[in-house]
Amino acid sequence: MDLFEKLNVEQGALGKFADLPKDYFMFPKLEGEIAPRMKFNGKEVLTWSLNNYLGLANHPEVRKADADAAAQWGLAYPMGARMMSGNSVHHIDLENQLADFIKKESVMLLNFGYQGVLSIIDAVVDRKDVIVYDAESHACIIDGLRLHIGKRFVYPHNNIENLETQLKRAKRITDETGGGILVITEGVFGMSGNQGNLKDVVALKEKYGFRLFVDDAHGFGTMGKTGAGTGEEQGVQDQIDLYFSTFAKSMASIGAFVGGDEKIITYLRYTMRSQIYAKSLPMPLVIGAIKRLELLRTKPELKDNLWKVVNALQSGLREHGFDLGSTKSPVTPVLFHGGLGEGGNMTVDLRENYNIFCSMVVYPVVPKDIIMLRLIPTAAHTLEDVKETIDAFASVKSKLDDGVYRREEIMAINK
Repeated sequence: MDLFEKLNVEQGALGKFADLPKDYFMFPKLEGEIAPRMKFNGKEVLTWSLNNYLGLANHPEVRKADADAAAQWGLAYPMGARMMSGNSVHHIDLENQLADFIKKESVMLLNFGYQGVLSIIDAVVDRKDVIVYDAESHACIIDGLRLHIGKRFVYPHNNIENLETQLKRAKRITDETGGGILVITEGVFGMSGNQGNLKDVVALKEKYGFRLFVDDAHGFGTMGKTGAGTGEEQGVQDQIDLYFSTFAKSMASIGAFVGGDEKIITYLRYTMRSQIYAKSLPMPLVIGAIKRLELLRTKPELKDNLWKVVNALQSGLREHGFDLGSTKSPVTPVLFHGGLGEGGNMTVDLRENYNIFCSMVVYPVVPKDIIMLRLIPTAAHTLEDVKETIDAFASVKSKLDDGVYRREEIMAINK
């Protein structure tokens, strides 16, 4: 078969939705200033699909810092890979501030979160080593595992008993190969909102001698007393050997970082292929991140406002009988029973008739008979937004129960 002909036939897990109205379910276009209310399909909608947890995307101090840095430096500077010609005092300053904030000896900036996680895994382990990882790990972790030429074992999500079983298997191998064990999990899992059971994971470190890598993309800025993340929240930050987060969530920007012991971070600087062979993070993003970190550290009211909205939304939905799973973070999954057609029609109804925009999550992320509507509360939302959303969800839930959405075809959409 011709290569491209095969690609046209086999569109992948999400490709089967390509025939749905363009720019509606897949690649939807939200327009206007980043805010709780934006334009979608020609009308204003209340949106719950932006990872702008602390509301920094349009904070006036952030906008000014971004604009001033872009005017002073442009997007080209520094020109070159960080190791060769792309370093600056501002890159170093941001790394030092992040290290101080997350209580690690050293931090390394990364251009992107996804490629950063993938490349960390590639750099840290070799064929003698074994990786043990949580079954619900993000795709960037899974792709990093694909690069690993040694053994890897998976344990069911947050199942500590099974984790220990996998660690026993791993240790039998590393006792023979002379390699080490890397355990990978997340601080906050982005779909379910569950926290990784970090306390029970680290309790096994002394017995099995592994190192722990935590992806805390959704926890940094939202969890812990100071916002330093899920490790701080659970009191085990000092037991996390490699702490990773991205700027794409609470920091409302682009970029990422990894923190740990200075010797290990120095090793990563000289071995991470995604950073050695890529242009350095542009100066406006670095200076903008410094301003965002300053606000995160000095304005606790941002996180307080976020959790005021989170608690109101989650408690209100639960009081109305909605199933939110076992989320223990701002991520708010609302679970319904139904098929793809029902989920699609309920989503259209919410967007077109209730002016509520949220993301629908379908199989294979959730089982075939489950519909998930994922809500991402932010500090920029109001309690009035929460009430409006709960009322809308109560209405469409009644329609779902009455069979109004029970059809395979998607209801007509005016575009």
